[in-house]
Amino acid sequence: MDLSSFMDGLSLSLQPINIMWIIVGGFLGTIVGMLPGLGPATAVAVLIPVTFGMSPVSAIILMAAIYYGAMYGGSRSSILLNTPGDGSAIAATFDGYPMARKGQAGPALAISAVASFIGGTIAVIGFIFLAEPLANFALDFGPAEYFLLMLLTLSAIVVLSIGKMVKGFLAMMVGLALSTIGIDTQTGVYRFTMGIPQLSEGIDFLIVIIGVYAIGEVLYNLLNIDQMKKEKKKVGKVWFSKEQWKRSVWPILRSGPLGFVVGVLPGAGGSIASMIGYTTEKQISKRSDEFGEGAVEGLAAPESANNAASVGAMIPLLTMGIPGSGTTAVMLGALIMLGLRPGPLLFEQQPETAWALINSMFLGNIALVIINILLVGVLVKILDTPAKVLYPIIVLLAFIGTYTLSYSTVDFFLLLIFGFVGLMMKVLDFPIAPLVLALIVGSDMEQNFRMAVLSSGGNLGVFFSSGVSIALSILTLLSLTYPFIIRMIRKRKQHLNSKDQVYRSS
Repeated sequence: MDLSSFMDGLSLSLQPINIMWIIVGGFLGTIVGMLPGLGPATAVAVLIPVTFGMSPVSAIILMAAIYYGAMYGGSRSSILLNTPGDGSAIAATFDGYPMARKGQAGPALAISAVASFIGGTIAVIGFIFLAEPLANFALDFGPAEYFLLMLLTLSAIVVLSIGKMVKGFLAMMVGLALSTIGIDTQTGVYRFTMGIPQLSEGIDFLIVIIGVYAIGEVLYNLLNIDQMKKEKKKVGKVWFSKEQWKRSVWPILRSGPLGFVVGVLPGAGGSIASMIGYTTEKQISKRSDEFGEGAVEGLAAPESANNAASVGAMIPLLTMGIPGSGTTAVMLGALIMLGLRPGPLLFEQQPETAWALINSMFLGNIALVIINILLVGVLVKILDTPAKVLYPIIVLLAFIGTYTLSYSTVDFFLLLIFGFVGLMMKVLDFPIAPLVLALIVGSDMEQNFRMAVLSSGGNLGVFFSSGVSIALSILTLLSLTYPFIIRMIRKRKQHLNSKDQVYRSS
């Protein structure tokens, strides 16, 4: 790290105009992140015209602030309405929404903001010192390694469905099947489009997320409206307790670096980072039986991971010119239009711009944690909104978010279909996350598998040909067997304890 370039970048990021763009971008990102379907990529794309006429430094700072601001905002609707803003906020529904239903919406929103801040800060520090080695590490990932990484993520999410693993596996298979709809990118063949031109590009996973979570949740609640009327909604306090913080601090500190490393891998993104963070904490936690019922660490871990991943995704963008996520792909195009050429020469030719961005991300995380904590008291009032007002608003936002994806009325029919699917999955107690995650990674998984096999001449040994691929294979096997091993160990301990008690009593 060049100290003089670092200080020049810091002074640039501290200019009043750039501080203003950090706050404006963070606030806009938070609001957009809360809206179903309008994720960070859409927000950055829509606001690109605003950057015309701005200096390149201010423009990149604004776009970055919108990006990680949306990562903060995506969990707001997950916690309050069980409706993720985008794919990376899915894991926040697992324990965030149950916490809100228990009258702990305030603590859930507060711990989410603090976890996001710490995860983002860890990632910025990692960016400063580890950008070059991690960029080189990402280059070691070929098609085989990416396939195994996604397989690890899917295996971990299915294992989360303990007690209903068969249902989780079936949901995952449905998601993988849905991911095959559209034109095969390698052969150009139309697959399962049923003659509908709008399906040629496949089903956007955001439509599925909005359908199964937002519409499905509304339909399910309407079926139980009489029971819900009897329930008195509690908002609770707007800050977390000392005990909740004590339970969250280590999951936050563990998941931050994990999410950062996953975010560095091009194409991995916040969805995979948050899922891996969540499953890792569940598997090592002594309170794993509380996960899914409102465990605070089950919310803190993925929130730390997905914000760290958003910072990590900047490393391949700035050091290699390779977008690490859909949002950074949009940013890459915008930066080129502004006359900036991300890549190895950026830190040599325009170091002050690169370091201004990195420093702005640290300042942005400070601004965002303040903004989101101040919003807690306002947001929890959503829970006091009468169902007859709240549900139509959720449905309206769902339809608006869906329409803005491709401006096609066919998407409305898909939204309703997946809303009904979400309702049936809730009624039949099928886990939804495996279906959604499989749809998100399914297409990339298939293409990486085929590229790996083709490049090796059909030799499946390519999936065990490097240290990274072997490590990922072992981790996948461990994630599948770990719950059963732990269960056997616990049963063995219980058996020994019962024998010891019998022996003592005799």
